[in-house]
Amino acid sequence: MGLKMQSHHSVAVRLNEQLGTKRGYTFIQANRAWLPKFLIFWIMLMAVFSNFVYEKMDAANKERREEVLISMCDQRARMLQDQFSVSVNHVHALAILVSTFHYFKNPSAIDQETFAEYTARTAFERPLLSGVAYALRVTNAERERFEKQHGWTIKTMEREASPIRDEYAPVIFSQETVSYIESLDMMSGEEDRENILRARATGKAVLTSPFRLLGSHHLGVVLTFPVYKSKLPPNPTVAQRIEASAGYLGGAFDVESLVENLLGQLAGNQAIVVNVYDITNSSDPLIMYGRQYQEVDMSLLHESNLDFGDPFRKHQMICRYHQKEPTSWTSLTTAFLFFVIGLLVGYILYGAAIHIVKVEDDFHEMQELKVRAEAADVAKSQFLATVSHEIRTPMNGILGMLALLLDTELSSTQRDYAQTAQACGKALITLINEVLDRAKIEAGKLELEAVPFNLRSILDDVLSLFSEKSRHKGLELAVSVSDKVPEMVIGDPGRFRQIITNLVGNSVKFTEQGHIFVQVHLAEITKALMDAKAETCLNGGSDEGLVSNGGCQFRTLSGCQAADDQNCWDRFKHLIFDEELQSDALNVTAVTSEASEKVTLMVSVEDTGIGIPLRAQGRVFTPFMQADSSTSRNYGGTGIGLSISKCLVELMGGQIKFISRPQIGSTFSFTADFGRCKKNALSDLKKGNSDDLPTVFRGLKAIVVDGRPVRATVTKYHLKRLGILVEVASSIKMAVAVSGKNGSLTSGKGNATDLILVEKDSWVSEDDANLNLQLLDWKPNGHTLKLPKMVLLATNISSAEFDKAKAAGFADTVIMKPLRASMVAACLQQVLGLGKKRQQGKDMLNGPSFLQSLLCGKKILVVDDNRVNRRVAAGALKKFGADVECAESGKAALQLLQLPHSFDACFMDIQMPEMDGFEATRRIRQVEIKANEQMNGGCCPEGAATKSEWHLPILAMTADVIHATYDECLKCGMDGYVSKPFEEENLYQAVAKFFKSKPITDL
Repeated sequence: MGLKMQSHHSVAVRLNEQLGTKRGYTFIQANRAWLPKFLIFWIMLMAVFSNFVYEKMDAANKERREEVLISMCDQRARMLQDQFSVSVNHVHALAILVSTFHYFKNPSAIDQETFAEYTARTAFERPLLSGVAYALRVTNAERERFEKQHGWTIKTMEREASPIRDEYAPVIFSQETVSYIESLDMMSGEEDRENILRARATGKAVLTSPFRLLGSHHLGVVLTFPVYKSKLPPNPTVAQRIEASAGYLGGAFDVESLVENLLGQLAGNQAIVVNVYDITNSSDPLIMYGRQYQEVDMSLLHESNLDFGDPFRKHQMICRYHQKEPTSWTSLTTAFLFFVIGLLVGYILYGAAIHIVKVEDDFHEMQELKVRAEAADVAKSQFLATVSHEIRTPMNGILGMLALLLDTELSSTQRDYAQTAQACGKALITLINEVLDRAKIEAGKLELEAVPFNLRSILDDVLSLFSEKSRHKGLELAVSVSDKVPEMVIGDPGRFRQIITNLVGNSVKFTEQGHIFVQVHLAEITKALMDAKAETCLNGGSDEGLVSNGGCQFRTLSGCQAADDQNCWDRFKHLIFDEELQSDALNVTAVTSEASEKVTLMVSVEDTGIGIPLRAQGRVFTPFMQADSSTSRNYGGTGIGLSISKCLVELMGGQIKFISRPQIGSTFSFTADFGRCKKNALSDLKKGNSDDLPTVFRGLKAIVVDGRPVRATVTKYHLKRLGILVEVASSIKMAVAVSGKNGSLTSGKGNATDLILVEKDSWVSEDDANLNLQLLDWKPNGHTLKLPKMVLLATNISSAEFDKAKAAGFADTVIMKPLRASMVAACLQQVLGLGKKRQQGKDMLNGPSFLQSLLCGKKILVVDDNRVNRRVAAGALKKFGADVECAESGKAALQLLQLPHSFDACFMDIQMPEMDGFEATRRIRQVEIKANEQMNGGCCPEGAATKSEWHLPILAMTADVIHATYDECLKCGMDGYVSKPFEEENLYQAVAKFFKSKPITDL
């Protein structure tokens, strides 16, 4: 141990030396003169960076400003264009109306009065037009007749008589709003003449260039549509269109009013300036709306094209902001903040650099402390392993030598001393295991096994550990497992046993009277019954109290009050009996559970001890914490068991909780997840354990006499495990009545009762005279029948009580509690006279006789560097008939195991000088692999001709419980693991995998 600790110290020293070599001037120290220059450079860099931030943010603001302008301008252009298109369509429709009702009807259905009235009523359809009018096409030859017909002279735009020309276009129909243009020749105006000629040639709407409208003097345009007097062919020519033209329908658009109304409807009208241009002549655009020169932001504009339906004319909307872009205070503020933050960062860096030199000595000191802390943390696990090995190694020798001593002939006093020393040693080993378990849990190195095991057998084993203590205190110690719980589950049996042992051990320690009751049920069934029963039951409720001997008893296992109000006979009755009654109802659930690979169990441990004080209940699961200092003085213990149990339960996927009432008791319950055994694997396990419990009791009938229903149900549970049919009676009188009192018995065995098991409390409360009378009543009509065997059940019994029971007719054998199936079977075999041909249960399979059948004649090599350990291991193996040879090191073992050899197994210690057990095992496996390859290749070494393949079973044998885990043993080629000090059960489990047992009679 000293060498190991010295090696850890040397590692730390080397690390410190490495750190020491790195000491010296750092980069900051070496360039200290550059620090002021660096600060100036940093300020300049921050100024440049702040300017960059301002430029980027200002550019982003301008981009957003431009996007807003584009959006607003496009919106206005689109709305103006859409409204203009609607008006154009209405004018076109009016032209078609005039063509249809003026020329295609004879006589004409339209005159000035009709046209004026119609256009006035439909003016709402043309809100953008100031008025519409119809001009008739009149040639010079038709002028005189036309003027006489209408009574007025064709006039020019200046309202003078129109000079002679080839063709005229006088207005004959007009809307009242433009009635002043009646008789005016539209051909007299240059723009109007051009529009009329283009309109009748194309057959489409045409627009004039902007001009001042008559009347309003607003800028506007005139829209012209041709009106035909006859229908045109599908694809008319220009000549055909001109020939068919009868007149022209025109509409005047007041562009200024139109745009003003449009802008007034939109938000943000005051933010931008809108100008509308006619850009047909791009070199000389004509303004249609807006002022040519005004004070606006000329730096940013957007142009949106307008399509008014005349492909010859091109129009455009130009938008600008009213005001110039304001100063971006956000950009300025942000840039300034960046500059200030940069200055602060630079100052902080400068100050930090100045102070680093002063701090460096402390830094190096912290580095050294860090190295030491890391070395201590690394050494923690090794220290625990070393301490475990160093303590367990002499403890292995002590316990091993005590075990060998107890196998010799000793006086009663010597045996008592030896057994006391052995119990103290085991207690010390238990304490060491608990501390190491806690260390493994904190280090996250505790892993659970996943192997099939019999849960009921483990519970029986735990009860057997505390049977003597419970009898000495007069406690009722019992276990009950639901029939719904699978017989075999997959999990870690050792850790499950550890949890139950901790909980039951605490209950036995802190309970002076009453009972300790362990129950196991399926978690889903327990939850369903708890949800179904909304009302609470205080140990049986108002009707649970029984008056007995002037006192009040509760219908619990012992009659004492329990802490958990739900753990009463009423709930227990539902959990036990309703499982049978509800088997059909739960069929679907059972199928689902079978299909799943997981089963969740609810385990509870109830006691009637001193309970936990309310102030201490919050720290129950805290390591090394107990209720108060008097607890440790009066009851002993370290306060670590519950902490470990909680961690193990959580590793099993469950939770642990408790209910405790001071001076009444405590109930700890936890859930745990286990795997289900597959059917084929379960059948194989059952075959291997077919003789766990004897089968000779199957079909027998028994009556349990007990006035406490919970305790009677527990007795019934153990008898049912043996295949016995059980009925429960509350008194001996009732039992006699059930089995056939006053001659009702039959001589056949079909209905005969074979056993009557009477609880000691029920027998003591009976009247002795009545009991004898009942025994006489078994002889009806003078014909003696075979009486059932009367067996007494007792937690403890005095010699006087035993003699009284024998005199009353009970069997010589008293079944002592706590009840276990194997112990009950052994007692009943004696009572029923089934002989000593007893089937060996699990306890017997792990016992000395069966170990002797496995090890007798086997040659075993024990490798250990400790002489005492070699003597203990050799003595233990020789006791079972093995031929043992010892080696003191791994190198010596390699010499003895050179092929060929005659050893059947090897027990190898792990921690040995020069060559540890792992390395020795790896070299042994390499030799075996090489030999097997030669054998498979046809070249067999001498002496190996009869050996099909070399593989020596090597079992790890060490006290190092931190590192020597099962997985690590397998990695190096070992076949198993036995922790020192090992006991008969551990030894059996290790060697039973490799050796077949011989019949005991052959030994």
